[in-house]
This record gives sequence, C-alpha cells and structure tokens, in this order.
Amino acid sequence: MKEIAIQTEYITLGQFLKLSDCISTGGHAKFFLQESKVLINGEPDNRRGRKLYSGDKVEVEGCGVFTVGKA
Repeated sequence: MKEIAIQTEYITLGQFLKLSDCISTGGHAKFFLQESKVLINGEPDNRRGRKLYSGDKVEVEGCGVFTVGKA
C-alpha cells in the first residue's frame, strides 16, 4: 500500500489519480473513471470531484492500493 501525502484538508479524486500516477493529466480523469473500477474505503465511486481526506483508502483497478496521508 502506497501513501499519497497531501498538504491541504482534502484532495479530489481526479487530482489524486494524477498524483498517484494512475493518469498522466487531469483531463484523463473522466474517461479513466468511466472505464476503471475505483473503490474508496471499500465503496465504488466514479466521481472525479469526490473529496478524499487523510486516512481514506483508495483502490484503483490496474494501478494499486493507496492511502491518503497528511504531509
């Protein structure tokens, strides 16, 4: 499990996917989420604007399992 550190209160799922190197640009987020399965704390979600907070667990199909942490 890889930790992605954030310096703000939260990060959107689209920004998170870019930081975790699952996508190369933020513009790919919409299409990536339509085609790939993403679980946030065990629940499926495909909203690129979904807010992720420190302690959230994100599983991205084909990319890995990540946690959101505070920097």
